[in-house]
Amino acid sequence: ATLASHFYRAPVRDMQSIGITGTNGKTTVTTLLYQLFTAVGRETGLIGTVETRIGKDIIKSERTTPEAADLQALAATMRERHMRHLVMEVSSHSIELKRIIGSHFAIVGFTNLSQDHLDFHRDMESYFTAKAKLFTHEYADLGFINIDSEYGERLFGEISIPAIAVSRRNVSATWHFTDIHPTPSGAEFTIRGKDGILIESKTIMRGAFNLDNLLLAVAIAYECGVDPLELAAILPTISGAPGRLESVNVGQNFSALVDYAHSPDAVSNVLSAVREFTTGRVITVLGCGGDRDSSKRPLMGKALVSGSDIAIFTSDNPRSEDPQAILSQMVGDIEVSAPSQICPDRFSAIEYAVSLAQPGDSVVILGKGHETGQEIGGVITPFDDRLSLAQAIEAKP
Repeated sequence: ATLASHFYRAPVRDMQSIGITGTNGKTTVTTLLYQLFTAVGRETGLIGTVETRIGKDIIKSERTTPEAADLQALAATMRERHMRHLVMEVSSHSIELKRIIGSHFAIVGFTNLSQDHLDFHRDMESYFTAKAKLFTHEYADLGFINIDSEYGERLFGEISIPAIAVSRRNVSATWHFTDIHPTPSGAEFTIRGKDGILIESKTIMRGAFNLDNLLLAVAIAYECGVDPLELAAILPTISGAPGRLESVNVGQNFSALVDYAHSPDAVSNVLSAVREFTTGRVITVLGCGGDRDSSKRPLMGKALVSGSDIAIFTSDNPRSEDPQAILSQMVGDIEVSAPSQICPDRFSAIEYAVSLAQPGDSVVILGKGHETGQEIGGVITPFDDRLSLAQAIEAKP
């Protein structure tokens, strides 16, 4: 990483670079920032889980944070094309594996921390310590931290770089909401921020967790000089990242949604958000990935059951593991009785969920979000939850 940074002459420093970390929300916050900066005419580069964008050019991403040489090469290309901002996701893996050494950000942001990746980090303390390394003088000048979680509050109190607090509900934070009114299509809100500014606007994004993401993006955009009046005008027009509580509509009389949620906390948050606007039943399909943190599987199963009226357990990238073994760990001691079901084939699970749907219900497919492949036994076959959901709806009698 050091060599790559020297070779490309430290390109991350030559733009107003912003790094976002946290268990959930990184992709949404970075995408919102990209959309905000682009809307006010600022050339912006984006590096993240879904894709890399250099202005309007799009490259599909292989991992959340690229390998060191790739990261510096991409940043150098952005500098060469006169990008004013670089906005990127910074994973805990990339910090621990030292991919970002030599990169220095004007601003870093923290969304939240909940159980995930313990196959790599061993325990939550190691996971937190990895994230906290980003908030040091080696990597950043200024931090924006959501303090609503125990880990966010702790990080805000422990770091050595200057930091600004962001909170959905704590009015002592520099950035916070003073009013939130859910609407059928999203929410209307008022934000109080730095310098006493007040931003009244609305969003088509649903769920409390998305308001957290939006608030963090607004706070950082203002710090980067975006006018509050422009922010208020742009917010209703932007929607965040693909595969994040994304609606699939082919004329059906029930809601159909796809989300990337693949941690216990994310599953709970998404289903809680869906419950808010669902008049009927919440019917959910969820699987757990193979060759990844197995300790979260029973927790995800419990989150699925507690947040759904009908819970359908299925496969999600079993990779080299036996899908049935993964499902057994997910289900644990939960009694799965009809109409809930264990259905190892993902497309069949989606078809079954759709077959049960009635007017006013919400069908929610969790785990893959934007992904377009299913990996089984080392072979990746095309599979997009959004397309599969649309096909199942169109085939519904």
